[in-house]
Amino acid sequence: MAYDIVLQFEDGVTRVVPCEPTEVVADAAYRAKINIPLDCRDGACGTCKCHAESGTYTMGDYIEDALTEDEAAAGYVLTCQMRPTSDCIVTVPVSAAACKTEVGSHGGHLAAIDRSSPTTVGFTLKAERPLAFLPGQYVNLQVPGTKETRSYSFSSTPDRDELAFLIRDVPDGLMSTFMRKKAAIGDFLMFTGPYGRFHLRPAVRPILMLAGGTGLAPFLSMLQWLKDHPTTQPIRLAYGVNTLADLVELDALAELAAAMPNFDWFTVVVDEASGHDRIGYVTDHLSADDLNGGDVDVYVCGPPPMVEGVRRWMTGVGVEPKTFLFEKFSSTTEVPA
Repeated sequence: MAYDIVLQFEDGVTRVVPCEPTEVVADAAYRAKINIPLDCRDGACGTCKCHAESGTYTMGDYIEDALTEDEAAAGYVLTCQMRPTSDCIVTVPVSAAACKTEVGSHGGHLAAIDRSSPTTVGFTLKAERPLAFLPGQYVNLQVPGTKETRSYSFSSTPDRDELAFLIRDVPDGLMSTFMRKKAAIGDFLMFTGPYGRFHLRPAVRPILMLAGGTGLAPFLSMLQWLKDHPTTQPIRLAYGVNTLADLVELDALAELAAAMPNFDWFTVVVDEASGHDRIGYVTDHLSADDLNGGDVDVYVCGPPPMVEGVRRWMTGVGVEPKTFLFEKFSSTTEVPA
């Protein structure tokens, strides 16, 4: 049985290669036409040193000049000696181009589109084949009829040929205008990826997810994956929007909460006239207790001001989380303040 080795390059490109338990990761990558920097192949030079973010593996022979005990304890590996015993995520400290590989190019037909929200469009592509990615990652979709691309996070789970997305309806936006007014079932879209370091890590401590607007998308992917791969760690999602009309996928969140006893969530609306139970920003409705004394993984996806607001809030309560991962996004039509 081959294991999936996720190779993440420093330029954000992600490739997934199969690796047999009897072969080393460097050989599996080479078989996939990915040349991880390599000189000796004997565990002596350290050229192929990478970082294993997750997964289990065994290591063959190597000398300390190539990999010290402290480095090995911190998860660093020599891919010329690393044999997987599970799926693994490995960070490669060079660009994809330096490893003579390119980002994957894919295509899919529009299988479903949801225009029921006045501010958000959801759609699903039927890809040519199941796509491997990490929950939370994104792709660059080409706007049909143009050479322009837009970056969107998956709101669906990996290893399926149905890929779901959730995008904000930006006035005069190329992709949102296409999806709102022109798109039809069966339309073909090209995309490249997956990309991104914003993805779900192993659930080894409580998880706090903070979503702003369509920043909910990657969390839907993460939560669906966690439902299928249960953890006993508590998971909390705070989902903030500007107006009531911006709230979407509430039924999906309710279904996830019903299926996951360790998951709870709430919504926040900025508009004071909305009559919503919680008014303001997500950080207005959190406390230091949500950071669990720092033993927590915090994920934030939303506009840049939200991400910076969360940073200020954590500084204000005086608690630094064990892990802080974020994804900032903004529209190409927006002018920075």
